[in-house]
Amino acid sequence: MTRIVIALHTHMSIKRYSTNGGIFGINSNFDDRFVPDYGKLKKLVEHCKGIGLRIILTQGTYDMVHIGHARYFEEAKKHGDLLVVGVDSDKKVRHRKGPDRPLVPQTERLEMVTHLRPVDIVTVKELNMPRWHLIKTVQPDVLIVTDETVKKNGKQKMKEMAKYCGEIIVLKPMATTSTSAKIRRLQLSLAKKFEKAILPKVADMISSTLMGYQEAKRK
Repeated sequence: MTRIVIALHTHMSIKRYSTNGGIFGINSNFDDRFVPDYGKLKKLVEHCKGIGLRIILTQGTYDMVHIGHARYFEEAKKHGDLLVVGVDSDKKVRHRKGPDRPLVPQTERLEMVTHLRPVDIVTVKELNMPRWHLIKTVQPDVLIVTDETVKKNGKQKMKEMAKYCGEIIVLKPMATTSTSAKIRRLQLSLAKKFEKAILPKVADMISSTLMGYQEAKRK
């Protein structure tokens, strides 16, 4: 088997990436792909642009990774060469979606995303970061967003956001139900099971208590 080796200069050191290792390897290689330091991320992306790679950026929560996420990343990767994914931190998710989310902690969500074949680099988006900090850092050739992002920001903010990107592409949902919808269905299912299993017992207990009270009163 031929072993392909790529030398990548990151301004700090030269690393050698085989077909199995590094951000261009076929394995998940979390330690290589996870770049939490935005300064290092900026230098890495700038170098990749310098050697002619087209940079794609997308971002989200990716709680309970499902087929829709996999399809989304695959479609995103078609628009360039290097796919960078920003994953919301646990604090950011709780702030946006409530105290019960995320179901999966950020350490697992970050690593899970690197196991999806189209993803090259992952980083984390913290709650206290300035608006569009990741977009301004990467300044991608292509920013991939969803309809939800467009609705949330509105036309004016999307125009401002476009100043930091080559172009913005909106992708439709790639699954029949979102993670939030799946969670709501699960909650409803559990509530119904709870109602069937517990409420009759509670009613019996109340009835028995009242009967005992009435008998004691007669005596």
